[in-house]
Amino acid sequence: MKWTEKLLKIIGDIVHTILDWMVKLAVLVSKRSLKILKIPFIISGKFTKFFREVSRVLGETFVALFICAIGDLIAGIVLSGMTNTLEILPGLIVLIPGAIGMRGNIFGALGSRLGSNLHIGTLTPELKKSPVLNQNIISAMILTVIMSIFLAFAAKGFCILLGFESISIVDFTVISVLGGIFSGALLLPATILISIKSYENGWDPDNVTTPLIAASGDLFTIPSILLAVQILLWIRNGYADTILFVIFIIIGIVGFLYGINRGVHLKKIMVHSTPTLFLSSLFGTTAGTILNGSFSTILSNPSILALVPLFSGESGDLVSILGARLSSGLHIGSIESSLRPTEGALRNFAIIIILAIIIYPLIGILAYFGSLAVGVESLELAKMVFISTSAGLMLTPIMLLIAFYLNTFSYRKGLDPDNIVIPLSTSITDPVANTFLVMMVIFTLGVAV
Repeated sequence: MKWTEKLLKIIGDIVHTILDWMVKLAVLVSKRSLKILKIPFIISGKFTKFFREVSRVLGETFVALFICAIGDLIAGIVLSGMTNTLEILPGLIVLIPGAIGMRGNIFGALGSRLGSNLHIGTLTPELKKSPVLNQNIISAMILTVIMSIFLAFAAKGFCILLGFESISIVDFTVISVLGGIFSGALLLPATILISIKSYENGWDPDNVTTPLIAASGDLFTIPSILLAVQILLWIRNGYADTILFVIFIIIGIVGFLYGINRGVHLKKIMVHSTPTLFLSSLFGTTAGTILNGSFSTILSNPSILALVPLFSGESGDLVSILGARLSSGLHIGSIESSLRPTEGALRNFAIIIILAIIIYPLIGILAYFGSLAVGVESLELAKMVFISTSAGLMLTPIMLLIAFYLNTFSYRKGLDPDNIVIPLSTSITDPVANTFLVMMVIFTLGVAV
């Protein structure tokens, strides 16, 4: 009997141990299951909290981007009607993206500086006469002429380098500078007005002011270039175009020397802005060469020209909004100056991704119906939406990286983001945007064939 009792005791111990482990396993599985079951609720809660926190930002920004899209659409429709002009003046399309970007960069930075001065009290909404205001306005005028001249030489240089047929350097310069003067005459008061209204109404300059000024640049630049072209064609066969060329060069040199020798604030703007704008103009001209390389495809589908300012403009607005928000976050300490995106940066990335998912299909729809409205031959709606959406979603992660690292490095170097980050981020985005757009146009038309 003793061995039977021992056996039963051993079996009992084994069963007890097994049951004990089964209970522990059941408890462990239950805990893990509860945690797994909580995941959807946690994620849902985080999404709800995120959207609740950023709903105002998304609303403000979307309205601004939609208004900008209307301006870009008008610019695109005007551009799509310039096919004959672009054929008469070969190489002109190389100049156009850089010209559009330059206006936004010069006057976007001006608006940002005016907004900063309004908030710190060195300017008043009544814009009483002051050295700061005068020097900001003078800097915009000088930079417009200088950068218009540089753009003309850059466009001609790229055409020669890549073997494109093109108009003369005199023609490039006259069109570029006259276009800059005409658009600048409209953009200067528009920028001042937007800056004042932004300050008075408490608009967030990161979400509203910067894209509105950029859109104004897009809207005014192409009609101004078209007017400059008409003037050039009118005076082209005499000596007037050469005389204008010489006058513009002299004004550019004298203006630059005046800018770096008069007033501390004016000199600071000129010294900080000029190298950045030179670099930005090169990127903008690169974007133009990409379009010129696919010129025959674009001419056979004029609605693509309507899409170009829309796509480039909205992409530039998205990256400038992100750049401005990251810059503000770095300066107030809500975003860390790290080479890896932290939570604050990732939150801003999410805002831009959501906006991109909404905006890029929308601009395809706008380009399609805008082209139809003015009688421009268009691709099918589905193809226009596919081109803009696919190119935009490929571009979005690159925009995030451009804005993030430009902000991080400029902040660490102590550079002014008003003069550095936004101009460079939008200008670097331009050629990449046009590359993806042309790629998707060729891919889509190739599939169609």
